[in-house]
Amino acid sequence: MKDPWIAATGYLRVVPIEEDAMTNHIDETPLSDVTQIPNVWIPMSDGCRLGARVWLPEGSDVTPQPVLLEYIPYRKGDLMAPLDARVGPWFAARGYAYVRVDLRGAGDSDGLLLDEYLPQEQADALEVLSWLESQAWCTGSVGMIGFSWGGFNGLQVAALRPPQLKAVISMYSTDDRYADDVHYLGGCLNAFLQLPWSSFMLAHNALPPDPETVGERWREMWFDRLEKMPPNIDAWMKHQRRDAYWKHGSVCEDYSAIECPVYMVGGWADGYANAVLRFVEGHKGVRKGLIGPWGHAWPQDVGPGPSIGFLQECLRWWDRWLKDEPNGIDLEPSVRVWMQEAYRPENAPKARPGRWVTEESWPSGRTAWRTLLLGDGVLGGQPLSELTLRHSPVHRHGALAGGWCPGSLDHPADQREEDALCLTFTSDPLAEPLELLGRPRLHVDIAVDRPLALIVARLCHIAPDGVSTLVTRSALNLTHRDSDEEPSELKPGKRYSISFELNVAGQVIPAGHRLRLALSTTYWPWLWPSPEDAELTVFTGDVSRLELPVRPSSPDDGQDPFEAPKQAPALNRRTLALTPPRHTIGRDPATGALVFENDPEGSGTSVLVDADLEVSWGYLDRYSILEHDPLSASVTCERTYELARRDWRVRVETTSTMTSDSNSFHIDDRLEAFEGRRRVFVRSWSRSLPRDLL
Repeated sequence: MKDPWIAATGYLRVVPIEEDAMTNHIDETPLSDVTQIPNVWIPMSDGCRLGARVWLPEGSDVTPQPVLLEYIPYRKGDLMAPLDARVGPWFAARGYAYVRVDLRGAGDSDGLLLDEYLPQEQADALEVLSWLESQAWCTGSVGMIGFSWGGFNGLQVAALRPPQLKAVISMYSTDDRYADDVHYLGGCLNAFLQLPWSSFMLAHNALPPDPETVGERWREMWFDRLEKMPPNIDAWMKHQRRDAYWKHGSVCEDYSAIECPVYMVGGWADGYANAVLRFVEGHKGVRKGLIGPWGHAWPQDVGPGPSIGFLQECLRWWDRWLKDEPNGIDLEPSVRVWMQEAYRPENAPKARPGRWVTEESWPSGRTAWRTLLLGDGVLGGQPLSELTLRHSPVHRHGALAGGWCPGSLDHPADQREEDALCLTFTSDPLAEPLELLGRPRLHVDIAVDRPLALIVARLCHIAPDGVSTLVTRSALNLTHRDSDEEPSELKPGKRYSISFELNVAGQVIPAGHRLRLALSTTYWPWLWPSPEDAELTVFTGDVSRLELPVRPSSPDDGQDPFEAPKQAPALNRRTLALTPPRHTIGRDPATGALVFENDPEGSGTSVLVDADLEVSWGYLDRYSILEHDPLSASVTCERTYELARRDWRVRVETTSTMTSDSNSFHIDDRLEAFEGRRRVFVRSWSRSLPRDLL
């Protein structure tokens, strides 16, 4: 059968973007009285120094102010400088010192960055907080803010209860490092991001500090990183089940450890929305949850829209908890989400239609659970006789899944072609709109013919013209059916009753649309395939059902509490070259393999004018698989970074590959470093790590 979404040769989609998406919402508040200190050294007790960029408000030398801390590995002096410049000065102009610290081993900081969220990272954070408290310009009250890595460690540090930390804003983060991060999904290996993220960190961590900041020791520090820094994926692949490695830094292990107020923020176009409602439910202290339509970036200027005045919202939070101003933010509903209205699938949406809705608490006592039973291709509410339905996997299922964390680009396409590759159950047209808020629950009796298998569930709504729009999805490694800590093989042919949650959804399904549940045992390139293709058997009847969290509307729905977006003026930056991000699908003409090429960031060169620094970057991820051969799955990642100033020029290049056989994963990494045109370092890693019921 011809693949209607694949050209015979070549690739399909190239997605253009604007040169700089962060060009709107400029705040005209004068910043002339904000003092910027490009680098301040924060001493650690073991002799290491962490580099920090500081923005101080006017008069802080006379009257101390609270401090906002962002603590991440993403190089304050170059790669993250344009974004930092839009946030730090804005808060400083409003009476808060803003401190952007590079983690140990990152940017200009001493030491090595050996992995994510290590105890050393958290111990350093406690010393940073103590140092901030001792500064003459600090009142002793500190708030931690950050997205992604900075959102993670804000929660982790809060769980240590440092006295200086009065509140946290955690964006696009998770309380559970195993269940909801880039590594494992429902006990399945996240093929879409596990190796690419490791490849990114390998290249990122291999960059040297800036000679103009650290002086002559820059080369010594650089080679120390090159020689001693391991690829992070080794640790991640050695822990394929939920063990102590993942429990460390997962604050869901003990929500009560966090005593300061926490504001959790997520987005429907992001991979971390589950954690927002789960944290609000699990943590019994002062907390708020916000989910908008956005992707993985600051909500004041990111797609899909509408963007909001998020910095102003943060300011209200900080004023309440760091300045003790009774502004009422703590009296507002604990959950606010953008309830999405129906939309047509598109790759790069500008905005999602919808309205703001609130819940006073979570879980909401207003939620009504609607049960739909699985029948012979139908999804209904009436008791059904038991049938046995079988499905054989197809590895191109998942080709139109979009990115795991798509942001403004690479959203799921029309799912009709995906649905045709699955075992599907479709409802009658809805007589009235259906509003979902929460995590649907799937209970299903199944059997498979292999000892290792996974199951993927997608929930879509079907428009009258047949267009299938993804609402939510999830997956379960069936060896993890009872436990992520103690998985066990399946007995081929044995009937099992399994239950799992789909990802959180906030969606209105219009009247006249139908619901469709699609099940499969493959989802490439999101999930690494099982060693053998597994045929899925589903037993219908009362035992197999989908439970939907139905939210009744409220008179308060639709009220927009947010101000218009604002941010500080852009850093003085000049773009020399720019290739937009792209995501393409095709077939290798020589082998017939299905090939995905993903360039999530684009490539280019820009000049940070004030720093007299040229920054270049390039990315490419390539996913390949042969139909009916799960052991042909492979991922290859390439990364390039280059920094240059006058006669100083350095470049790092990495290539990472991952394949598997029935028993092991095979991973190869290569790192090269150049000074000028001369290669000064090269290192390769090649290893095989056993599959642990994956």
